[in-house]
Amino acid sequence: MIARFALAATAAFAMTVSASAQRTDLTLGMVLEPPHLDPTAGAAAAIDEVVYANVFEGLTRIASDGAVQPGLAENWVISDDGLTYTFELREGVTFHDGTTLDAGDVVFSLDRARGEASVNAQKALFEPIESVEQMDELTVEITLSRPAGDFLYNMGWGDAVIVAPESAETNKENPVGTGPFRFAEWQKGAAVTLERFDGYWGEAPALEQVTIRFIPDPAAATAALLAGDVQAFPNLPTPESIPQFEADPRFEVVIGSTEGETILSTNNARAPFDDIRVRQAIAHAIDRQAIIDGAMFGLGTPIGSHFAPHHPAYMELVETYPYNPERARELLAEAGHGDGISATLKLPPPSYARRGGEVIAAQLREVGIDLEIIPVEWAQWLEQVFTNTDYDLTIVSHTEPNDIGIYAREDYYFNYDNDDFDAVIEELSVTAGEDARYELFRKAQQIIAEDAVNGYLFQLPKNGVWDARLEGLWENSPVQANDVTGVRWTE
Repeated sequence: MIARFALAATAAFAMTVSASAQRTDLTLGMVLEPPHLDPTAGAAAAIDEVVYANVFEGLTRIASDGAVQPGLAENWVISDDGLTYTFELREGVTFHDGTTLDAGDVVFSLDRARGEASVNAQKALFEPIESVEQMDELTVEITLSRPAGDFLYNMGWGDAVIVAPESAETNKENPVGTGPFRFAEWQKGAAVTLERFDGYWGEAPALEQVTIRFIPDPAAATAALLAGDVQAFPNLPTPESIPQFEADPRFEVVIGSTEGETILSTNNARAPFDDIRVRQAIAHAIDRQAIIDGAMFGLGTPIGSHFAPHHPAYMELVETYPYNPERARELLAEAGHGDGISATLKLPPPSYARRGGEVIAAQLREVGIDLEIIPVEWAQWLEQVFTNTDYDLTIVSHTEPNDIGIYAREDYYFNYDNDDFDAVIEELSVTAGEDARYELFRKAQQIIAEDAVNGYLFQLPKNGVWDARLEGLWENSPVQANDVTGVRWTE
């Protein structure tokens, strides 16, 4: 009897130890390494994929379903005319360096983002702001120059996170935020390590340490998952390996959606692409399904404009310029290029771009457009293509949410200029009603589709593969994020 009791007690103790020793670390894989870690000073999606919600927080935050939720502001009041937003900040919020968050930090952050010297990649988000005032220690009043129906949503972007004046200038290498994880280490070329921040104002995350490994080689990404060196790859770059993981009970495979419009970006200011007939020819020469099959192994949704198919205002515009190589040749001849065109195609590292570029080059070659493929690293792409617009054609996924307004930006890297489109975006910016906004979104989609501004290819899928014992990873990507704040091991 005593022996049985002792055995039972030992077993119970072992179970208790096992339960209390539940795993609290995670190694997560990403394809691209960010150029730095300050989301308020760079366009690279990889920055937000590391730090959004994990290290930095904004007044609001975007949840996994795309809904706007309270962030550092626990509530807010909007004036009847839609011009004044009064935010009440949470009490007891501290930055990772021990400084206390107050209304002055919000004033500093938003004035910095919208100021003349701002290097914020999404400075247009802050354009409606007329003034930001500290009312008391935890109250901020933001006055807009015009109503902005998406203002609360915009305040949830990574570009709008709140930073402290004490650490703002060093956030690129040593990010200091208010999130549940603090920056621990960056091994350049290898990984970033985050550690749980014990002083976090909200619910403590289950994970104590998160290592984000950068694995640009698709084969190496698959191998790392299979070997257990990486336990999660929220955006696996090898769609061809999905069936292998689906057949392996060790893994969970979740195919979700993203905000990533994958496009053949076109320099509309550079001849011969400044001629709409040439752009229309390219549109007719593109076989989207062949690109999806060849570059994405069948995973992806064809698009005909710069808008996500899961959005309620989406228009089906794929047939604006249906696949028709013969019509493409006719348009090139009409534009004076019957003898053909030679151009360059700069391709950044993601597999959708490198693989898709090969397919597109073959398709355009059939109609008389000969492309020289130039592989570039991500830093080169940002400098040459995005910043200096030194390119003919390129392929990239635009993963910012609801970003059709970029086509109205002066000197944006497409170099597109259309007064009618600009007027639609201007009206959209002052329209708050959902039905009216959706109608304007549809008009905008129609204009850029008909102008063949870019070659609209497909909506990037979110090929999530992770250890089946993990829960809490996002199925979809309404914003650029690998939010691990709710991730835990189930056994």
